[in-house]
Amino acid sequence: MTSIGFKGLRRLHAGAIAALLSSLFLGCTTSSGATSNAVSSRERLAKADAMFEERCRTAGERISHVVNNVEGIFLLKLRPDSINYGDQFALDDPYGRDLLGDGYIKSFVRGNFQTNFQGRPYDGPPRIGYSFVDAIDPTSGLRIRYTGHAEEPWLTDKKYLKGYIRFVLDRAPAKAAAPRYGVTYDDISTREEREYWIAGSSLKVIDLYTDEVIAERKGYMIDRSQGSLAGGRSPWLLAADEACPKFAKYGSNVGAPAFASQPRQTQDFVEKVLIPKN
Repeated sequence: MTSIGFKGLRRLHAGAIAALLSSLFLGCTTSSGATSNAVSSRERLAKADAMFEERCRTAGERISHVVNNVEGIFLLKLRPDSINYGDQFALDDPYGRDLLGDGYIKSFVRGNFQTNFQGRPYDGPPRIGYSFVDAIDPTSGLRIRYTGHAEEPWLTDKKYLKGYIRFVLDRAPAKAAAPRYGVTYDDISTREEREYWIAGSSLKVIDLYTDEVIAERKGYMIDRSQGSLAGGRSPWLLAADEACPKFAKYGSNVGAPAFASQPRQTQDFVEKVLIPKN
């Protein structure tokens, strides 16, 4: 075996000490970094919570007057065909998320809720619906009048189960005058709010003859996990659990996450303002 000598031992000893000091320094740096990140996360959440609490002071429903015997309404803006699960800066109103696409239109048409909910217990608002709903077709630019009816498809197509009833949306170019009352929504989030995963929403009922806003609901929600995707979570869906006003839960939704109660929230508010004609 080759001897390394006294000087060699001194060099090895010095190297070992240097390595030990280096590892201790790196360990301290890592520990310090982790602590710093934890403090930063707490400070960030504290700022987000303070911002959310401030926004909630302006949230709620404001109804200047109620209109009775309304036959139809004008949907000035339709809902998208897809859900925003976690796009932080897309201003597509995550708080106001409702039924998608045609489902949003159907929710306002008389008979739709009753057809889809037949035979199941329900303890919520009436959800009567209107005789017709107008909206602008985004493709043609024409004003379309939507009505609907229930049907049993088994009568004409035996692949369906006998007794199954479905609601069908009927549409035709509108020839009569447009409804007096319109419904619209806007995402009112600022860039700073979205930086902290706060989404703001405005839902309005408008008298189109006078341009007066006769009712408005403002709402906010926050993802307190600040956009975390851990475990496959969807930030904007789970943010519905931290909302003001909170989403009302009825029937089977009582024990469910709050996002399960977002569909038909627009109809519930609008029908408190524009009472459908019986």
